[in-house]
Amino acid sequence: MVTAKKTKKTHESINNRLALVMKSGKYTLGYKTVLKTLRSSKGKLILLSNNCPPLRKSEIEYYAMLAKVGVHHYNGNNVDLGTACGKYFRVSCLSIIDAGDSDIIKTVPGDH
Repeated sequence: MVTAKKTKKTHESINNRLALVMKSGKYTLGYKTVLKTLRSSKGKLILLSNNCPPLRKSEIEYYAMLAKVGVHHYNGNNVDLGTACGKYFRVSCLSIIDAGDSDIIKTVPGDH
């Protein structure tokens, strides 16, 4: 029971930090633009929803490994990630280019 509360709290803090990035930072939404940011080494952190297709997920992880960028597997589906971004559509992957006022890059555990 304690771990469920802790995961909910970290989930909420990621959502708060993500909302701050949406307000003050730079980001790209979507598979194609995430790959572009990884190829041009502009991305600082990649977030993937848990229902992102496996082939896309492995391709993004591979490009992120080459670019030495952290990948965080968001604990929610693409509808949840879209809602956390403040959008009314589904988002399966997003790349944070500039965090702005948020400290999401330091605090979110990105798998390097």
